[in-house]
Amino acid sequence: MIEYKGVMKSFGGQTVLDGVDLAVKEGETFFVLGKTGAGKTVMIRMLVGLIRPDGGSIRMDGEELAGREEEDFQSIRRKCGMVFQLPTLFDSYSVFENVAFGLRRLGDVEEDEIFERVAESLRRVELDPEISERMPDELSFGEQKRVGLARTLVMNPKYLLYDEPTTGLDPFTAGKIDGLIKHLNESMNATSIVVSHDLMSMKNLADRVGVLWDGKFSFVGSVPEFMEATSESVLEFKKGLAEGGRKA
Repeated sequence: MIEYKGVMKSFGGQTVLDGVDLAVKEGETFFVLGKTGAGKTVMIRMLVGLIRPDGGSIRMDGEELAGREEEDFQSIRRKCGMVFQLPTLFDSYSVFENVAFGLRRLGDVEEDEIFERVAESLRRVELDPEISERMPDELSFGEQKRVGLARTLVMNPKYLLYDEPTTGLDPFTAGKIDGLIKHLNESMNATSIVVSHDLMSMKNLADRVGVLWDGKFSFVGSVPEFMEATSESVLEFKKGLAEGGRKA
């Protein structure tokens, strides 16, 4: 479904991705672990054309993405729902208008359908549709995260791309978000990529996990295989997580 082969990316002479190879299976939740600056977010932004690779191949549904022009990514972006690290809501828009934003840009969705799809998307992230008329600054950070997720779900994406979904949340709220993501992935049968450095989220969500280390995947396998792995990068990563943040 999604395949990276020999993908390269540098910024300002510094290599971030150095020949990444990865195949994400249909319907699975693949979790990308890596420290800050490892290139996790770079990888998923390449899927929607926000960052372009310097070399290698990226394929989605058999279509080559590397080398495409900006206008060629519109059809790809309709397949992908990306949930950013921060909610990135429009401050001057109500919750309803934030969630409806993508549907309105399509230009061919009737107002009645927009209303129904927004309400359903809010319910799917466990928010009462009555929240629709509130403004972003009236919401908690956790509620803002859910609205950002609802804005993604309203487009009925085939692929869900999560960028640090639990960042900035307390452990209880992070656990609730993990549970919500797991339920959505299963109910939608979506193919999902989650990038994070949160080991607890990995244990909660992943079908398979990859450790991005020195520009490549040093490990790819199941969660039990990860927990038993003794490679230097996996051990170093688990050690760092045990010293702070959510623990395994």
